[in-house]
Amino acid sequence: MNDVISKPVVLVTGASSGIGEAAVLRLLRRGCIVYAAARRAERMAALGEAGAHLLRMDVTEEDSMRQGVDTIMREQGRLDVLVNNAGYGSYGAVECVPLDEARRQMEVNIFGLARLSQLFIPIMRQQGSGRIINVSSIAGHFNEPRGGWYHATKHAVLALSDSMRMELKPFGIDVVLIEPGMIASEWADIAMQHLEKISAGTPYEPSAARQAQFFRRGYSHFATPADRVARSIERASLSRCPRVRYRDGFGSTMFPLLHAIMPTRIFDAAVKIMMN
Repeated sequence: MNDVISKPVVLVTGASSGIGEAAVLRLLRRGCIVYAAARRAERMAALGEAGAHLLRMDVTEEDSMRQGVDTIMREQGRLDVLVNNAGYGSYGAVECVPLDEARRQMEVNIFGLARLSQLFIPIMRQQGSGRIINVSSIAGHFNEPRGGWYHATKHAVLALSDSMRMELKPFGIDVVLIEPGMIASEWADIAMQHLEKISAGTPYEPSAARQAQFFRRGYSHFATPADRVARSIERASLSRCPRVRYRDGFGSTMFPLLHAIMPTRIFDAAVKIMMN
């Protein structure tokens, strides 16, 4: 894409920390015009100083997303790359997670991604080119106890992206999946805080406490820097012919492979040994 467009216009959601923040910095260094969007815009001051255009955007609010689209089109007249990175993890047994929290996770991780894509697809189709990069997770390929709602959102992102890729290819729009493994970010701590809070006083509390300890220990020892995934986003954004999927980070290849080749009961037993 960068062979044709000298300064691609890129929007990155969830840019206030972690993968999104690192991706914005990489794309700025490559000469892109980057719009960094997040619900907490005050946390993106350093990105603004680095040259990014800052947008306060909540992907659960229609007006917020429309205002972002209008701003980009008014200022640039096009969008070449949409990076749907906004998302979070909320763990807890399916029995215990309030449906309001489950719906919110679906709204952020699935429907926000889908709605923002809907707003930009007609623009990209009119341009005759564009690229939508959806940040999912290897969690879309297997499941864990007390992670059902989060895993459901990531399974859905994979399915949605595969359909979008086939639908949009005739219009010159590429759809690319980013599937990170264990990444050093706020994600694990937020997810485990949710798990501990929701499990308190329930029959799941003892196993949830062990699972939280397992996660924190694993992430502290094995998590890959967010910039590794940002590098994949950079490649997916600017390559003339991007891959369909990019996996990066600890376990991004191993865990889906183990799930694919192991009998289900054996995989379940292995997960139980690690987390229960």
